Amino acid sequence: MALAITGSARRRSTGGAALRLLAVVAALLGALLGGAAPASAHAALTGSDPAQGSVVDSAPEQVSLTFSEGVAMGNDSLRVLDPKGKRVDRGKLRNLCSGSVVKYGAGLPPGLPDGTYTVAWQAVSADSHPVSGAFTFSMGAPSKTTAAVPQQEAGGGLVGALYGIARYLAYAGFVLLAGGAAFVVACRPAAALVRSVQRLVVYGWAVLTGTTIAMLLLRAPYTGSGRLADVFDFGGLQQVLLTKPGAALVSRLLLLAAAALFIAVLFGAYARAQEAGDGDPAEDARRRKDLALGLGVGGVIVAAGLAATWAMAEHASTGLQTAVAMPVDVLHLLAVAAWLGGLAALVVSLYWGPAVERSAVRRFSRIAFGSVLVLVVTGLYQSWRQVGTLRALTDTSYGRLLLLKAGLVVVLVGIGWVSRRWTGRLGEAAEVTQAAPVDTDADPDGDADADADTDPGDVSRETAGPAPDPARAAQLARQQVALRTARTKRIRDADPERLGLRRSVLAETSVAVVLLAVTTVLTATEPARTEEAVKATGAAGRSAAANQPQVLTIPFDTGGPHGKGTARIDLDPGRSGSGNTLRLRISDPSGRTRDVPEVKISFTLKDKKLGPLPVAPKHFGKGHWSADGVQLPVPGRWRLSLLVRTSDIDQVTEFRNVKIG
Repeated sequence: MALAITGSARRRSTGGAALRLLAVVAALLGALLGGAAPASAHAALTGSDPAQGSVVDSAPEQVSLTFSEGVAMGNDSLRVLDPKGKRVDRGKLRNLCSGSVVKYGAGLPPGLPDGTYTVAWQAVSADSHPVSGAFTFSMGAPSKTTAAVPQQEAGGGLVGALYGIARYLAYAGFVLLAGGAAFVVACRPAAALVRSVQRLVVYGWAVLTGTTIAMLLLRAPYTGSGRLADVFDFGGLQQVLLTKPGAALVSRLLLLAAAALFIAVLFGAYARAQEAGDGDPAEDARRRKDLALGLGVGGVIVAAGLAATWAMAEHASTGLQTAVAMPVDVLHLLAVAAWLGGLAALVVSLYWGPAVERSAVRRFSRIAFGSVLVLVVTGLYQSWRQVGTLRALTDTSYGRLLLLKAGLVVVLVGIGWVSRRWTGRLGEAAEVTQAAPVDTDADPDGDADADADTDPGDVSRETAGPAPDPARAAQLARQQVALRTARTKRIRDADPERLGLRRSVLAETSVAVVLLAVTTVLTATEPARTEEAVKATGAAGRSAAANQPQVLTIPFDTGGPHGKGTARIDLDPGRSGSGNTLRLRISDPSGRTRDVPEVKISFTLKDKKLGPLPVAPKHFGKGHWSADGVQLPVPGRWRLSLLVRTSDIDQVTEFRNVKIG
């Protein structure tokens, strides 16, 4: 991949280098945040009983919800509100799951009055994302409702935005920490002495640690109330620690403590071992080898553990083949860190450090190439697992983001090939060319101090005379350093090969930043396989509803002698068109069929200004009437009117809503 330029050693200014390094990190994080989108809920509601918008004749025994994947719910996760907004469910969640069916319910008491009821629910999907929703159904007939439901979706608002920012920063911190450290140990041990690389790795550790703590505190309001003040609710924090995402975050903090020890050794004992010593060269080489082996093994263990804290709580932990998907996800994250984190370390070495050895760049190139191969293999498996079909690549948000990510990888590999060609143009002789020694306090970009515009002749005349005072001597020394650094910068920038390589590396880094942003957004997007399954379930449900006979049981009382009874109306198949058959049965309070002098039925659809459309059923047996070819032109919620006359003066008209597909 990107190959670095070798050249003259550069002076490092502590303040200037830190500011520039922060600018690189800020650019990375800015791209991440710029591409951030609200986390999509990965468990979806696939069905309910009663169905959304349905009208039932009497109060059901319970309200149940069916989900596309496993969810975590509590007693307050499902609430049923009457038309006045009062909670009427029994307050205890029923676990109705069976096999692969994820289903929960809430019991209802008998004797609930007619009207429109609101069902509000909230849950946490198996991959840690909150999901919520609300719908209504009616008993007897629809009515006005004053039930208040949360307008903000679970995981939204300020808390959701803060949690999303922390999540994306955590990914960036992991890439900088793991990838930067891998670059030092596996590619360029001398980088352990480069302050800009040290800052990069330490900043990655600090960002990952800070965001992990923030996510742990925000987790309870993120999946629950949505109120920022609840980050101080230690009862909620205690509940979070009992969940899978909470355990993953705590594990990450423990691993970060081990990572801190790793960094101390890397930039302490290991860095000192890279310096030329006065002891036995063979002993120094053996010590460096032992330290490198220990750091390599320990670093892989810690990095794999950190990657596993994502795999155990997100996409890989739910769905198909989780036993395979989780190790594959760990490999994928490690490959991303080795590639992009190593590239970040290479960039800061190139711009704010001494010359980068060509052999080190070649080692990174091989590691980056291996990382790309791992990304391709693991990415293909993840794509099959999360997408499922080729059509889903273009029909779903997840699929389109995956195509964008693949395109960026291709572009990044192409720019890496260009960088390799620029490096090939650099002669081997340039590798051993060193610039004159420079003061470590000088600006690394060669910008002179306030007095750097002094004429070189003036400097010579100043130094030719009697020895100046110490302050003036120090000033003259800074001027000379500034002049040498400016000259070095001009020579460096005048080299077309080096200039071209610098530009290609910057282009590669820019694409890598966008690639990481797309990757983090992808992990917060509902998998295509889930989205397609929900669509299919919804279509099947609508098809089944459209072809399901509508059955209405309508009690009536005309007020006269023997005026009480029940009418049962069956409308088959209950869909728009002229192919419906209506059957009517009249029974007395004991349930036995009875005849009445007259019945009339009509349908009205107020929204479309259709009706009333009369139906003239024919009497064909005691208490039975039938009508064929009942025409209901369009789908919608039709209002059925039933007139029953039990004597010359006693009659009543009852109304019911019936949904026609």
